[in-house]
Amino acid sequence: MMQTDVLAGHIDVSGFIVPNGRYRVKQITYQGSGSGAGAVEVFDTTTAPISATYGRSGTLVTVTKSAHGLSTGASVGLGFTAAGGASATDGNYVITRVDANTFTINDPNSGTVTPGTACRYVDGSGGRWLVSFSTLTSQAAAVTVLVPGEGILAASGIYVSLTNAAFVTVFYG
Repeated sequence: MMQTDVLAGHIDVSGFIVPNGRYRVKQITYQGSGSGAGAVEVFDTTTAPISATYGRSGTLVTVTKSAHGLSTGASVGLGFTAAGGASATDGNYVITRVDANTFTINDPNSGTVTPGTACRYVDGSGGRWLVSFSTLTSQAAAVTVLVPGEGILAASGIYVSLTNAAFVTVFYG
């Protein structure tokens, strides 16, 4: 049976497609800005992701955010900006609190990223990372991603973070 109540949201800056409610992401269409490599990150959350910085050495990723308020064992959804052609792996992680301003995660992949590189996160008690897409430096055409099956479940709301992206349209239902 075809779903007939599919809705769409379109934005050209980071923000909410739908601020709260349980939906399934069905399709994502996005376009790079054409002025540099970028990213489209989709979060399941009712609050905007928190901006922070990170660095990676091997599989250890260190995230820095003044007064982050998280405890060891907390879950976070993270989206990482690439630096020098490398980045940490976007996803949902359990953190280890180092101090009031720093926490770490173990990345399933290994590499090096200079500390101070931008990232965004949502607290796992109220959100999670869903999916990310990279845009190419010269990407001028729209890219459409059809999500198979019933779609990706967003239990709380749908927020999209755009970095060097011209727009995103999310179809959900």
